[in-house]
Amino acid sequence: MTAPTADGAVPDLVPARMVNEFSYCPRLFYLEWVDAQFTDNLDTVEGRWHHRAVDDGGGAVPLPDEGPLRVARSVQLSSATLGLVAKIDLLEADGDAVVPVDTKRGSPPDNEHRAWEPERIQLCVQALLLREHGYRCERGALWFAGSRERVTVDFDNELVERTNALLADLRAAAAASDAPPPLVDSPKCPRCSLVGICLPDEVNTLAVRSSRPPRRLIPADGEARPLYVTEQGAWVGKDKGRVTVTRKDAQLLSVRLIDVSQVCIYGNVQVSTQLLRELFAHDIPTCWFSYGGWFSGMATGLPAKNVELRRRQVIAAAQNGADIARSIVAGKIRNQRTLLRRNTRDRDDHVLDSLASLADRAALVTTSSSLLGVEGTAARLYFEQFPTMIRPDKRIPGAAFSFEGRKRRPPPDAINCLLSFVYGLVVKDLTVTCWAVGLDPYIGFYHRPRFGRPSLALDIAEEFRPLVGDSVVLQVVNNGEVKGSDFVIRAGGVALTAEGRKAVLMAYERRLAMSVRHPIFGYDLSYRRLMEVQVRMLGALLLGEIPQYVAFTTR
Repeated sequence: MTAPTADGAVPDLVPARMVNEFSYCPRLFYLEWVDAQFTDNLDTVEGRWHHRAVDDGGGAVPLPDEGPLRVARSVQLSSATLGLVAKIDLLEADGDAVVPVDTKRGSPPDNEHRAWEPERIQLCVQALLLREHGYRCERGALWFAGSRERVTVDFDNELVERTNALLADLRAAAAASDAPPPLVDSPKCPRCSLVGICLPDEVNTLAVRSSRPPRRLIPADGEARPLYVTEQGAWVGKDKGRVTVTRKDAQLLSVRLIDVSQVCIYGNVQVSTQLLRELFAHDIPTCWFSYGGWFSGMATGLPAKNVELRRRQVIAAAQNGADIARSIVAGKIRNQRTLLRRNTRDRDDHVLDSLASLADRAALVTTSSSLLGVEGTAARLYFEQFPTMIRPDKRIPGAAFSFEGRKRRPPPDAINCLLSFVYGLVVKDLTVTCWAVGLDPYIGFYHRPRFGRPSLALDIAEEFRPLVGDSVVLQVVNNGEVKGSDFVIRAGGVALTAEGRKAVLMAYERRLAMSVRHPIFGYDLSYRRLMEVQVRMLGALLLGEIPQYVAFTTR
C-alpha cells in the first residue's frame, strides 16, 4: 500500500478501505495510511478469516462490451480520474447491471440502513469505480458472516455525494503534517485495533479536551515474552514455526515463534539468517549483549514509516529539548526518593528532604549544566543511602554484597555488577520500544548524542532506573535469589555467572509484569506496558498533541 510522502503529496490512488477508515475515524485513517502503523486485534484477525474464500479470486471479469459477467471474486479496479482503487470481494451480475458484495464480520446493526456508514461508503466507492469502467451499478450488498445475512445498499444521490465529500476531506487530511485529534469519549475506541497506538483518552486527558477519567483502552500485555539465550556456543535457528536453541547437536529449547517478543543474545551465540528473516517479517527485534551484559546492538526489520515523528524529534533535539530533560530528571529523583523511603532500614529524613528539594529544583533549572549538577547531587545522596535498603547480613564489609557507591567499567562489587546488568536490560527494552513507536533511540534530549549510545532510550530509562532496575537488584539480593557464588572476580571487576544471569533475568521479567497504578490516568498497567505508554506520550508531545511530557512517578 502506497502512503503519502514526507512533503505532503498524496498518492494518486486512495484505497476504498481507507475511505471506510476515514469515515469511521479520521485519526485511525491517518495513523494507518499516512503513518503506516497497524496492529491486529481479534476483530481484524476474524475479518481476514471470513475473507479467505473471496480473497482466492476466480471468475472472468469482461468489460460491459466484451461479454456477460456472471460471478467473480477478488476483483481489483482503479481509476486515475476518481483517484480510487478497490478490491471487490464478490461481483455478481444482475440483468444488465452488476452488484458488488462486500464481506463483513458480525451481524448487521439495528439502524435505519442495517449497516454503518463506513461500510456503505466503502461499498459506494466500489460502485463509483464500476461505473467509471462502464458497468451499470445501482445497488450493492453487505454479507455479514456472523449472522449469514445479506443487506442491500442502494447507491442514491445522497450516499454518492457523501462519499465524494469524504474523499475531498480525506485528501486534505492526508496532506496535513498533523494527525487529526483523537475522538473524545467515543464508544468506537475500545474495539479499535490501533487504540494502543492512538491512546485517545490519554492524549485527550493531557491535552485537557476531556474531563472524564481515561478508560483503560491500552491493550493488556500479550502472551509473547523475550527469549534470553545465555548458553555460550549455542545456535539459535528456526524449525517451521518455532525458534530452536541447540548446542553441539543437542536441542536445549524449542518455543513457538508467536510466543517470542524479542530474542536477546548474550556473548558468543550464533543466530541463523533464516531465523533473522523470519523475525524481521514478524517485527521481532534481536538484541545483542556482551557476555557481561552490556547492550551492544539490535537488528530489526525496516523502521516505522511515520517520518514526521522522527523529523520533529530531530528539530526538538536541535532546539535543546530542555523541558523534556527537566521532567525526566525530576521524575527520576522523585522515584529515587520513593524507593528509598519505602525500603530503607535506617531512615534519614534529611536525605529524603534533600531529594524532594532537588526534584523541585530540577524542574526549574534553565541550563543543561545546572540540570546535570542537580542530577549528580541527587545520585550521590541516593547511592550513599543505597546500602540501607540491603539486608544487614548482606552489608558486612568485604562480603559479596558490600557497596561503596555507584561505580562502573568494570563494576568493582556485586551490587554495582547487578545494577549495570539490569540497567542494560532497561535500556534494551526502551530502545526496542522507541524503535517500534517510530522514534530514533539515538537522538536524546538529556543525554547528548554520542557514537553508539541510544541517548533517547537512556533518557526515558532515567525514570525507570529506581522503580525497575534498582528494585530488581534489591529483590534478588534481599531475597537470596543471587548468592556470592553467582559472581566471579576478573582483573578487579565483578561479573555474573551463567546461573546468576538466569536468576536476574527471571526477576527482571517478573518486575516488568507487575502492575502499577498510573498517577494521571488512574488505571493499572504493567511496567512493560507503562514503558510503551511513556514513549508514546513523548511522541504525542513532539507531534504537538499534548502540552508537556510528564515523567512517570509513583508515591
